[in-house]
Amino acid sequence: MALPLEGVRVLDLTNVMAGPYCATVLGDMGADIVKIEAFPDGDTTRRFEPQVNGESYCFAVLNRNKKSLALDMKDPRGKEIVMKLAEKADIVIENFRPGVVKKLGIDYESFKARNPGIIYASMSGFGQTGPYGKKGGFDIIAQGMSGIMMMTGYPGGRPAKVGIAMNDIASGVTALYGILGAYIGKLRFGTGQYLETSLLEAGLAWSIWEFGAFFGGGEIPTATGTRHRRSAPYQAYRSKDGYVTVGAGSEKLWSNFCTMVCGKPEWMTDPRFSSLALRLKNNDELEREIEAVLTTQTTAYWVEKLDAAQVPAGPVYGFEQIMKDPHVKFRKMVVDIDHPKIGPMKTLGLPIKSTGDLTAIRKPAPMLGQHSEEVLRELGYGDADIRTLFDDQVIFDSSRNKARSTA
Repeated sequence: MALPLEGVRVLDLTNVMAGPYCATVLGDMGADIVKIEAFPDGDTTRRFEPQVNGESYCFAVLNRNKKSLALDMKDPRGKEIVMKLAEKADIVIENFRPGVVKKLGIDYESFKARNPGIIYASMSGFGQTGPYGKKGGFDIIAQGMSGIMMMTGYPGGRPAKVGIAMNDIASGVTALYGILGAYIGKLRFGTGQYLETSLLEAGLAWSIWEFGAFFGGGEIPTATGTRHRRSAPYQAYRSKDGYVTVGAGSEKLWSNFCTMVCGKPEWMTDPRFSSLALRLKNNDELEREIEAVLTTQTTAYWVEKLDAAQVPAGPVYGFEQIMKDPHVKFRKMVVDIDHPKIGPMKTLGLPIKSTGDLTAIRKPAPMLGQHSEEVLRELGYGDADIRTLFDDQVIFDSSRNKARSTA
């Protein structure tokens, strides 16, 4: 199986979520990922619960298809190892606080001097420049500053965080398409480049409708619960035993919803609901009318009826329910793999399906420093040098150190 990035070498200097996610997708596409980790703790997420046999399950889900090299970058010998890896790398990814890589001597200019064609991607809270360029940032900080928390949740409630690490993942995805674009550019024009994004900008870039309404009409987006700002009915409605989502904003879908689902053809000529603009204006009344009908039957009943009427709809699941859903299983979004320490485990499946070889889950996440010796041998280090580096604690392998401590 020849994946599209097979043979592409990536040096992963990232930590926690945004950067590791970006590197993992590159690994899914076949790239050879060497993840640099400090020791004895490694990536911050290695300490996340739950722990299974001493390994973080969350880390294992996020960091498949990688090698782990644990080293001390503050030691000149450790830094030189990183520089040698950079000489051979096609892509470097980092998400240190701005200014740190310069102090460590592993910034773009330092790498470029030894590898002019390198593609170097930086991720940070607010970007490398500007008034906030030196600020540290986490996902929740970016969600708060980008306005996302003020438009999430229900009207009149406290600001609400999106349920997942949205800005982290947005930053990882944004860096990913930037890297792939830069790599295509290098293939076409022969030159590498530096690129950077931030948690704040990547999240802002997803606020398309809100941006258009703000600059087009002065509208300030606020929390709307599950409602859409431009379409109705388009939200989660209470049923007899839970909630059901309905998307029936077009006139055709609205007609089907009124007549074929709810048995309420009079809604189509009701002066409160006879156009999309009126339905949006009178959304509170629309919700009450719809829920008076939908609460008479179960979610499953309404989903079947909505599907039959070709009105987009679905149940509102808890996470435990979607993980058991037959469609998710059929689409292989839960995959069984074997981890050398955790043992049999489940990992997230590949969200892209393709006719050719595009992505693959090739190996589980590494243990801390699992590939330290292997990577150094690939760089040309011999037995004596590797032994000295281990003895001087310039490099580290958790399994090797444990074996020594129990000997």
